[in-house]
Amino acid sequence: MNLPEVFRSIRFRLTVIYSMVLFTVAAVTLGAIYIAVRQTTEPQPVSAQLAKVYDQNRNFQGFSNVAEISQIEAAVNYNTLTTLRQYTIIALAVLFVASLAIGWIISDRALRPVGAITRTTRDIQATDLSRRIRLAGPRDELRDLADTIDSMLDRLDHAFQAQRQLIDDASHELRSPLAIIRTNLDASLTVPEATPEERQRAVAVVDRATTRMSRLVEDLLATARRDAEASIDADVDLSVVAREAGEESFVTDRPLRLRVETKPDLHMIGDADALRRAAGNLLSNAVRLAPAPSTITIATGRSGSWLWLAVADEGPGIAADDLLRVFDRFWRGNNGETDGVRRERRTGLGLAIVRQIVESHGGRVAAYSTPGNGSTFVLWLPAAGRTDEEPPPHGSPWP
Repeated sequence: MNLPEVFRSIRFRLTVIYSMVLFTVAAVTLGAIYIAVRQTTEPQPVSAQLAKVYDQNRNFQGFSNVAEISQIEAAVNYNTLTTLRQYTIIALAVLFVASLAIGWIISDRALRPVGAITRTTRDIQATDLSRRIRLAGPRDELRDLADTIDSMLDRLDHAFQAQRQLIDDASHELRSPLAIIRTNLDASLTVPEATPEERQRAVAVVDRATTRMSRLVEDLLATARRDAEASIDADVDLSVVAREAGEESFVTDRPLRLRVETKPDLHMIGDADALRRAAGNLLSNAVRLAPAPSTITIATGRSGSWLWLAVADEGPGIAADDLLRVFDRFWRGNNGETDGVRRERRTGLGLAIVRQIVESHGGRVAAYSTPGNGSTFVLWLPAAGRTDEEPPPHGSPWP
């Protein structure tokens, strides 16, 4: 059966609950008073004989018969109790109507914040998450609910903005290699006068462009998976992760040396594969920028309830103004030449993925560098069984 909307509302249910509770309490109270009065007064209706005697002697100053006086008192009590019962029924009827009105008004005031929350959330659209409820009033459950929804909208707005920015940046990054591929294909395949050397050079350019696109797509997939999938929590030894990352990611054809300095029993809860990828990205970045010959160091350690993994190189370093931007998506610093070697152009997602992985484990990533003296990247990660709320230390834990 389809009831009218007013009968299906929370306000109507609260009204019924308020009024029923109030009405029940009043009915029990009045009923108890009525029963107590009845038990203490012993009322009896006036008998016909007593009524006749009373009519005959109504001008008499008193009765000498005590029994007749008791009967008169009982009759008076009976009349009083009857009157009390009548007024009680009337009072209960009035109280029932009043309780409904009071419950309706109280429920309206109690649910007024819910109406504000509903109106605001109804106006919010997926394309515009800038609206907020910002509910005023006392700090009660509804205020907490509104603040929680505002916090959720802040996170959603940030996520959607980051997603739009990622799509814009990815589109821009893919547009360049696609244009290079198309230009070289047009120049080498559609022009009959193209020489074999020109076609071979075009093939090499197309190969580099497709390699760059493949790397960009792989990094985008890694970013999307870290955003969408929950990490596989397990006991991880950070020193083992560092050694395995060095074995897998330290690949170079230049005279570079890898030094590993790890401490034992650095246990934490996390995703070993993701942490290995983060360390591998740092090593790949160091290999790309380190001059030859030089040494790249990967080290691990512990500071209080925090574990750290550091990768240091002897490269050109990073300017102070750029240290805060190195972990931004698609940011790239100087890719010029050092020690006569032109650096490979990267996608600009490697360090962003590192930060994403570390932050998903409840940690923090930091970079320390002095131009001309190399760089040190540090991953701060919470140790297993960490109970304090102290933030990770500032400053590099490894010289």
